[in-house]
Amino acid sequence: MASLQQTISSKASLPRLILGSSSKYRKELLSRLHIPFDVIVPDIDETPHPGESPQATALRLALEKARTVALAAPNALVIGSDQVATLDGEQIGKPGNHQNALAQLQKMRGRRVIFHTALCLWDSRHSRHSQPEQAAQIENIQTFVTFRDLPDAELDAYLRIEQPYDCAGSAKNEGLGIAILEKIESTDPTALTGLPLIALTGMLRRAAFPFFRLPIFTK
Repeated sequence: MASLQQTISSKASLPRLILGSSSKYRKELLSRLHIPFDVIVPDIDETPHPGESPQATALRLALEKARTVALAAPNALVIGSDQVATLDGEQIGKPGNHQNALAQLQKMRGRRVIFHTALCLWDSRHSRHSQPEQAAQIENIQTFVTFRDLPDAELDAYLRIEQPYDCAGSAKNEGLGIAILEKIESTDPTALTGLPLIALTGMLRRAAFPFFRLPIFTK
């Protein structure tokens, strides 16, 4: 069992971790790691640039979210993430309402949709890390989702039950939405929900984050 002095010392040496996101889904996913973190919502324009590819949009926004928060929070590790869904090269956004969500599902049924989940870890602990190539680790995780070919009545019923109007692709794979999906292909299972934890823990390790040496694990 760790002594009080050991616990205090561990807390003092623990780098501050910040999630730069307003997403309740990303907050829940990060909580699974049992590590303390703060949440700061970045104020950025998330409009895609003209001619920008879905992957480029996701990567740029993940970087901008992390960098914006890092500028206000020195001496921290800042997580930024963004997700863009695409069908036939066209971006699929958050539907916002029932009508738009139904139209999305009708278009995607029986089809394979690509979800680009970009992740950035920005290290603001050292003043020399002022440029993205020095401060940031960034990666894009692709998830391929095949939707079941379901009739309108089932799609409508699903939407009324779960109301996934804040989700790109109009389905919550962590909930009832899994019933309208036929296949999920990804190297990082939580990427589809919005935060790829395999990629994130790899980035944190490269940033020397002390996994398994936190007070919660040493009691």
